[in-house]
Amino acid sequence: MKINKKQVCQADLRQRILTLDIEPGSVLDETVLSQQYELSRTPLREVFQRLAGEGYLTLEENRGAKVSSMDIASMRNFFQSAPLIYAAVGRLAAENALPHQVTALKSAQRSFRQAGESGDVFGMAMFNHSFHHIVGEMAGNAYLTPSLNRLLIDHTRMGQLFYNPKNDREQQLIWTACDQHDRMIEAIEKGEPAIVVDLTLEHWALSRDRMEKYVKPDPLPTDLDMDLSEGKKHAL
Repeated sequence: MKINKKQVCQADLRQRILTLDIEPGSVLDETVLSQQYELSRTPLREVFQRLAGEGYLTLEENRGAKVSSMDIASMRNFFQSAPLIYAAVGRLAAENALPHQVTALKSAQRSFRQAGESGDVFGMAMFNHSFHHIVGEMAGNAYLTPSLNRLLIDHTRMGQLFYNPKNDREQQLIWTACDQHDRMIEAIEKGEPAIVVDLTLEHWALSRDRMEKYVKPDPLPTDLDMDLSEGKKHAL
């Protein structure tokens, strides 16, 4: 089977953006990418246009393609909109899910759990992305789907932090999220939209604080803090 270089390039750029291999706001170098993916400028720009339509890139006249940023305005919109969109999508998924979609969701969840058991941070972020993307397909709403897919880009990029635990408590949060996925699948399969909505909001709340920490990390110590600390040492 002949390899479609455009599809390979498109899929690889998606993954590199989601895993932060290419940082938010980065300008893509057409010359470098043309050589890397063995594509001429025209098909490469077609890939850029497709990714821009999906929300991965922004195209600026005379400035080329840039990875979608994660600035203050976009993060504010993300945290404001996410629970509403996720809840609406979850409700519709429970009402409209097809058997083959449930099977695909269970497969994504198995991969998600396996990635967690092996400590694969990128794997967990990507399979979580797949899980919620499939839920969006179940919902089958032409208005909500583009919004969900755009949310998932930033959710997955920030999710690298959530799936990289620093202590036992943070590790337990991951297993709680994993268990919530299982309960969501069960509720979707039984056609229980109210339960799916409740679980979706619980799931969102679980990861929200950790994602906010990505945007607003703990401040570095100030000179005053260090002076006070030194003063306490001398007092002892």
